[in-house]
Amino acid sequence: MVTDPSPSTAATGFQSVTGLRQLLERGNTTSVHLVETLLRRIAETDREGPGLRAVLAICPDGIETAHQLDAERRQGKVRGPLHGIPALVKDNIDTAGSEGTTAGSLALAMTRPVDDAVIVQRMRAAGVVVIAKSNLSEWANFRGKCSSSGWSATGGQCLNPHALDRSPGGSSSGSGAGVAAGFAPIAIGTETDGSILCPAALNGVVGIKPTVGLTSRTGVVPISSSQDTVGPIARSVVDAAALLGVLASGAAGADPLDPATMARPADLPTDYTAFCDLNGLSGTRIGVPRQHYFGYSAKADALVEAALELARDAGAVIIDPADVATAEDISQSDDEMTVLLHEFKAGLEAYLATRPASQPQPRTVSEIVAFNEDHAGDELAFYGQELLIAACEAGGLDSPAYLEARARNWRRARQDGIDAALQSADVDVLAFTTMGPAWRIDHVNGDSHTRAGYQAAAVAGYPAVSLPVGKVSGLPVGLCLVGTAWSEPLLIRIAFALEQILALGGDLRPAWRSRVE
Repeated sequence: MVTDPSPSTAATGFQSVTGLRQLLERGNTTSVHLVETLLRRIAETDREGPGLRAVLAICPDGIETAHQLDAERRQGKVRGPLHGIPALVKDNIDTAGSEGTTAGSLALAMTRPVDDAVIVQRMRAAGVVVIAKSNLSEWANFRGKCSSSGWSATGGQCLNPHALDRSPGGSSSGSGAGVAAGFAPIAIGTETDGSILCPAALNGVVGIKPTVGLTSRTGVVPISSSQDTVGPIARSVVDAAALLGVLASGAAGADPLDPATMARPADLPTDYTAFCDLNGLSGTRIGVPRQHYFGYSAKADALVEAALELARDAGAVIIDPADVATAEDISQSDDEMTVLLHEFKAGLEAYLATRPASQPQPRTVSEIVAFNEDHAGDELAFYGQELLIAACEAGGLDSPAYLEARARNWRRARQDGIDAALQSADVDVLAFTTMGPAWRIDHVNGDSHTRAGYQAAAVAGYPAVSLPVGKVSGLPVGLCLVGTAWSEPLLIRIAFALEQILALGGDLRPAWRSRVE
């Protein structure tokens, strides 16, 4: 029995997974204490106090699960390195408890999923304690124009913990803001185009967007079978890597219900923390795509430039420029939206069919549109549903317009885009500013940011990592690393080494060198 639980409420929220694991292993705390402490912090900070609204619902079985995991630890049974560690799960990912899964929409608030999503099953099997569902941009920000990232009808407006008048980004808004605010050391987000990388950058945390197919999407409210992926958000690269290993599950991680996972390489790692090498920058070739990937914010760019100089000092070879020739074509084309509209309609209606038939809810995109019109005061108060209406009119997945647009997307983003840039510059990864600092929340005009660097990786289905490199006027700035398919080990190695250098930057750089030479 722990007579003097440690760490304190505030300290618990900002401990690393490694730190919490050591406390658990030494008997200095329990999983029950961690969960109770974090739930208290959420109660005091999320609805009360500053009212961040990063959490949409508390999972009522969290403390019971923690009791079970503590009992297993006392019996010498430890499921893995995340045994007893609390986590947040984005509320477009199915959990079968009474907290439900809404994707932020009142239309799904009346029903409950039958099963946990496959990735939640894997988290629970690894001993992770899911304590809450995190708020998000409604329908993962695929509803209408002029939306405000982090707003949902079920959760309200999520705020950025660094500045309460600023956007938390989206659509994994609550996952990013919740980790940054100390509600849990790790969280799960989803990404179609920026929905992990954007909130990671704006909230000053680490986000890993995996290759499409590395993590299962079964039980996740979909947008795009071509682009959707599920990944970790954490306060450090090693913590994010630890959670990625659980989500990906190595060679055993293929999901027969998710065809994208069946194309996974046979030799995938089971432990991504093994690539967290302090000397990981030595000899690494990093390309800097100047055109289209810089210029969002001069001050943010300056922080990224300084980080790249530190990488050069640590032994990386910086190739500048290493441009993505198709970047402008990708951003100007309508092909991505064509693909998303077709895949959203087909995927969402297949997902809605998995909810119990006895429970009342919309079963088609058209019925969701009608539901929103019937509940316009709650659902349509700030912005419309133009994308949902357009999806109603989209054809099937055998439509020539869809198939041709998808083929052009992949050619532009993959072989003619990221792969061509890596090959022509002879580099391992590309590095650039994820996006500018957080903008002011505006429910009249919607999000005011216009550019970000992650679209090519999103359209390609390739992996990316955003890690914090400093702040501009108190607002975090992220550096984005992008590689080709299945290059997560390389991205993690580079991101970890750069993160450690930044933590020991300035006057401490000689001390860092002495540790690796």
